[in-house]
Amino acid sequence: MEDFLTEQFEHNRAHLRAVAYRILGSTGDADDAVQEAWLRLSRSDTTEIANLAGWLTTVVARVCLDLLRSRRARREESVDDEATEELVQEEIGPEREVMLADSISSALLVVLEMLTPAERVAFVLHDMFDLSFEEIGPIVGRSAAAARQLASRGRRRVQGASLDAHRDRARQREVVEAFLAASRGGDFAQLVALLDPNVVLRADRHAVESAAARQDRGAPRLAAEIRGANDVAAALFGRASAALPAIINGAVGATWAPGGHPYAAFQFAIADGKIVEIDIVTEPARLREFEIVLLPA
Repeated sequence: MEDFLTEQFEHNRAHLRAVAYRILGSTGDADDAVQEAWLRLSRSDTTEIANLAGWLTTVVARVCLDLLRSRRARREESVDDEATEELVQEEIGPEREVMLADSISSALLVVLEMLTPAERVAFVLHDMFDLSFEEIGPIVGRSAAAARQLASRGRRRVQGASLDAHRDRARQREVVEAFLAASRGGDFAQLVALLDPNVVLRADRHAVESAAARQDRGAPRLAAEIRGANDVAAALFGRASAALPAIINGAVGATWAPGGHPYAAFQFAIADGKIVEIDIVTEPARLREFEIVLLPA
């Protein structure tokens, strides 16, 4: 019997991980939720389970709901957005690539963070996995009608936030493309004009060392941290001329990717149409952690 349960659980594992990841936005937490479902299955009387796949989905969803509530409580205490950090920092290994291929975008995961735990579970289970509200109600501890309202509220908030995010991304792209054009065109004044007076440039050690090695060929000076519009513009002048606009971890940035392989990532923080922070990442290990998608011309 145990071998049969193991076989059935493994048959459903990919589906359960997809459910957990869509709800939680973290592969680590998703794996924990799936493992907890297995432990509960191994301790349960399975003779009364008519639909094992449905039972497992319900258990995983309930575990996810508890994790969301716990995460929300921790965030309220420490103002520490664990889920968003996972999106940026988690290593992209083969298993995560498989999950992400069957998943939602980083941008939507960030939007989902704004929903209450019950809204998020109801919205994900209904809109992404077609569970009925009669099935969702007991999971979130509400009636079917209340579960329908939770999903509807979540849907409206996601749609509104997605529209705002699209508009923000369009504005960010305009600034980034103007920055790249000024770098390519050698327009120092325009480069300075796009930077906030107190802009901060940070470069990783690999980028600093590579720039130092090319210094005898006239490459601009680069340091681990540079502050002020004029100094940052001088350090970047011509440096990003070959870079192309890209979406990096859900935000508009730029990448130097000859042959389609990223060798450098430029991450921007933009406020009121000005660039306030720039991070240059060239460390191969860190670049492998990023989700980088080139934007069409």
